Amino acid sequence: MSVLSTEDEGKFLMDVRGEQIGIVTEIDPIEQVAYVDPDPSLTNAWLQSLGRGDAGEDDLEIPSENIETITDSEVRVDADLSSET
Repeated sequence: MSVLSTEDEGKFLMDVRGEQIGIVTEIDPIEQVAYVDPDPSLTNAWLQSLGRGDAGEDDLEIPSENIETITDSEVRVDADLSSET
């Protein structure tokens, strides 16, 4: 399990296969949940990378216990979340 912080907002969410799932829009550091926009527009992605975005209604909730690693540019989960089988 990794510890999430607001510094992780704007990073790409990647699955275990290295597939990009979306972009982290918001972190709840108390509940340790990352909110992820699975289909960000270019403008949204740019705002998120600057830490200026907020979670939306259609964002995915990813609890920290599902996060394997956090790097400078990505948050990687321990599952295959891509739509391909």
